Amino acid sequence: MSTAMQLIVAAYVRVRDRRSLADLLAHRRKVLGELQSVSGINPANAVQAIQDEIAIIEAGLDELKPPPGSLPENEWN
Repeated sequence: MSTAMQLIVAAYVRVRDRRSLADLLAHRRKVLGELQSVSGINPANAVQAIQDEIAIIEAGLDELKPPPGSLPENEWN
């Protein structure tokens, strides 16, 4: 897994910046979609790296989720 991404996510979690994590996740998902549509080369290593980064970001977002029942569901999404 990407140490740099782990450090970035840890910093966002520490300052409780859920929006930046969500933006980062959206960007990585976009990059993943673009990589998966590439033809003429084998992007398997890059795809795996992006999938690993997405897992790191999702774990960070999970850490910032409020306890169940503390906010209405629509306030979190």
